[in-house]
Order: sequence, then C-alpha cells, then structure tokens
Amino acid sequence: MKLLHSNLSHVLIFVLAVMAASAIAEAQVCRPSGKLRGTQGKCTSDYGADCCKSGEFYTTYKCSPPVTERTKATLTINSFDKGGDGGGPSECDNHYHSDDTPIVALSTGWYNNGKRCFKEITIHGNGRSVKAKVVDECDSTMGCDKEHDFQPPCPNNIVDASKAVWKALGVLESDWGEMEIFWSED
Repeated sequence: MKLLHSNLSHVLIFVLAVMAASAIAEAQVCRPSGKLRGTQGKCTSDYGADCCKSGEFYTTYKCSPPVTERTKATLTINSFDKGGDGGGPSECDNHYHSDDTPIVALSTGWYNNGKRCFKEITIHGNGRSVKAKVVDECDSTMGCDKEHDFQPPCPNNIVDASKAVWKALGVLESDWGEMEIFWSED
C-alpha cells in the first residue's frame, strides 16, 4: 500500500509540475489586445507599405513574443527621415534620423516603453548579420491616423528597419519590404 501511495504522490507532483509549466508558457503567449477601426487618409505607400481602409478592423497588441537569443521576427522597411513613411519623429529622442544609418523601430512589446531606446540589436537574415540601434517604436496599439501616416497598427513581431539595414543584409532593393529574420540583444 505504501508503494501505491508513493507512486500516486509522484504522479500528482508530476501532473502539478506540468500544469505549472503550461501556465507559465501560456502567460508568455502574446494575445491580441483589441481591434481598431480604420480611417483612410493620405498614406505614403513606399516599398508596399499598407494603408488603412475606412471601416476595416485592425488587430492591436500591447505585447510581443518573448525575447530569446534568436527572436524570430519580420523585418520591414521604414523611413526615419523627415517626410518619410515613418510619420513623426522617433519616439526615443523626438528627432528624425538618416535612412543611411542602421536603425530600427521595434513592435510595442519589444520596444518596452522605451527601455530598449538606443540599445543595439543584431539582426540575422539573408545569410548575414548587422547591428542596428533602436530609435523608435513600431506602434502595435495605434494607427490609421496622421501621426502613424494612416498605416495600420504594427503586428507584434516587427523589426522596422532603415534602408541601411537592408543594404547591410545584402538584400536587393527590388526585394525590400518584408523578410523573416532573427534578432538578438547585444
């Protein structure tokens, strides 16, 4: 009887451990936080940028997937120059930046309320890697307004990069737009 009781105790402990691990893994999943109704306006559609459509609903996120040593993301292109498709000045310093500098904007969760401002990340893609400085947020909570160039909210897994990043990765300009990458913190 003691052996049966001991085995049941071990099974119960194992089941509780699996449930706790599942709860932790579940907590790390980033779920949509809401929807935003689109409004149409003057939108710069350089390199295939999406423009909001009136009445269409767009998913918003307050979080991003967990950051790991090889965080999977989608690289997109953004202009950080004044008058470019990035909209207003960068969130980190309220300035515009040259597209000839390797810089990025991160989705809201990864931007982490500015805690990654001016930190370097390493982007791996197209068989190459490049270091880039975080200067902006790719807003996953807002969009479809003048401040966001009438573009939809960013998905929660975006590294929005300057032309310099795309060039350093050796991507032909005709292929600039979206590319699956990995990134890591330095």
